[in-house]
Amino acid sequence: MEPQEFKLTEEGVRAVLPPLEAEIMEYMWRAKTATAGEVYENMKKSHPDMRRSTVSILMNRLCERGLLTRYVDHGRGGIRYVYSITTTKEEFEEKVVQSIFDALMSNFKEATYAYLAKIKK
Repeated sequence: MEPQEFKLTEEGVRAVLPPLEAEIMEYMWRAKTATAGEVYENMKKSHPDMRRSTVSILMNRLCERGLLTRYVDHGRGGIRYVYSITTTKEEFEEKVVQSIFDALMSNFKEATYAYLAKIKK
């Protein structure tokens, strides 16, 4: 997953993911595997107006971005999707840093070198 945007005013994962997607990923990094229903139950405490379908849509979007993967599970209530992480939080953060640094080097090479030399001292 390549970050499309970096928000300087946000901290952590929220700097590169929309707020609700970041919240889902924080939960998923702890849980490793979960259904949309489980994520919804966790999130409705802090987002009482959120609908379960919203969580499903966001989790599908995270699958499209390559941060989650899913498979169909057949249970008592019918079929359900079970989502799993594709990368650890640490690997994700490293990829974000690498992507941002590569962009800085491509677009502002001299300024990046100058800044790195200044902070190295």
